[in-house]
Amino acid sequence: MNSRFTGIKLGPPIEVFALQKAFVDDTHEKKVNLTIGAYRTNEGKPWVLPVVRKVEKSLAVDELQNHEYLPVLGLDAFSEAATSMLLGANSPVIAQGRAFGIQSLSGTGALRVTAEFLSHILQYDTFYYSKPSWENHRLVFTNGGFKHACEYTYWDEKTRSIDIEGMLNDLKNAPENAVIILHACAHNPTGCDPTPEQWARIADVIEEKRLFPLFDSAYQGFASGDLDKDAYAVRMFAERQIEFICTQSFAKNFGLYNERVGNIVFVLADTKEIVQAKSQLTLIVRGMYSNPPNHGARIVATVLRNPELFEEWREHIRTMSDRIRQMRIGLHHRLIKLGTPGVWDHIVQQIGMFSYTGLTEKQVQHLRDHYHIYMLRSGRINMCGLNESNLDYVANAIHETVTLLSEAWGDCIYQLPRQHMISWGRPMDVLSVKKRPQDVFKTYSGRPLDIGAVWVQTL
Repeated sequence: MNSRFTGIKLGPPIEVFALQKAFVDDTHEKKVNLTIGAYRTNEGKPWVLPVVRKVEKSLAVDELQNHEYLPVLGLDAFSEAATSMLLGANSPVIAQGRAFGIQSLSGTGALRVTAEFLSHILQYDTFYYSKPSWENHRLVFTNGGFKHACEYTYWDEKTRSIDIEGMLNDLKNAPENAVIILHACAHNPTGCDPTPEQWARIADVIEEKRLFPLFDSAYQGFASGDLDKDAYAVRMFAERQIEFICTQSFAKNFGLYNERVGNIVFVLADTKEIVQAKSQLTLIVRGMYSNPPNHGARIVATVLRNPELFEEWREHIRTMSDRIRQMRIGLHHRLIKLGTPGVWDHIVQQIGMFSYTGLTEKQVQHLRDHYHIYMLRSGRINMCGLNESNLDYVANAIHETVTLLSEAWGDCIYQLPRQHMISWGRPMDVLSVKKRPQDVFKTYSGRPLDIGAVWVQTL
């Protein structure tokens, strides 16, 4: 019998989840998971925030709670509290009634609703996302109706920092009404955010070229431990009276990964357009998932609206942020102490959950094959996967891998018989070779010749 489904092409695997499965299936006792973006304790365990546990218990015995449908645009108490958290309790745009929020299915759901609104209602057809960026941005916006996907320069591989001039140049060349996806804080995957001065220049170009800014805020509070600091860019745009949309996720900062708690904040120039905007958003949501879930949103609303619980939650996010910072310091210290080839200061200069290590795909594959350390092929690692029990193991594995497969070493390779000794210097020092057989000299070809090949740095 012929099937109508014959001939369907096999879709590519989603890297982060494929690696997660590979890690689970791996039986090696020292395996380390640095892939999926979820917080882990120093014991390598998921952490249910104590304040979340407390609220869940109170909701469980509250007989006024039920399982009725929420309104299409969600729980008002949640959206109002989430919007206030983002823009600030004393935000002028809130006081003027120019901002509103609607509940969504975490960050991804928020982005999808936003994409459909911008493409179908405002008729925008071009979006820009950073290079590199969270891999789902392109998929969500393409599926949401956008015709043209473009990248803007963000990361400088050589300096391992933001290429602000390249970014601004790309934005200046973007067409009017292009949607510019900006990471509000803790850029994923680089962990490197613009400075206040750089944010001001970005805002200047967006205003001048009449581009539409869309902030993706997945880590407020979780990035630096400070809610206000992590909302700087969004609030600065609001103060400059630039219209924008911001998608919020509460997966990371509340640990509510599988509850899918999100919010979409709209900041408009005029209150007269809000009713029409909400009516169109209602139709989009109705045709997509009809109503959002209640449980996670109720937890977040309860915490954000209760001063005592709110302060307890702020202490939790400081705890998570501080542990991540300590892991950055620990990894950096070990790599420097080992004399690992290359520059590693970016690890402690970045913020948030992720670090863009600069490891190559070959090095990443080698770490997985030989040390059972899992990370994205881009070299992005989740710092939460590190702890006091595996830091030494991971640092030594990175050191040995980079030493063997480093592309930071100079223009030539010498293939040495195993009896010839190599005396390794500190990083950026010239290597001292006690004996070099001239007859096997070969010009650098970009690949080690064999296991006995040694990368020789030339200054």
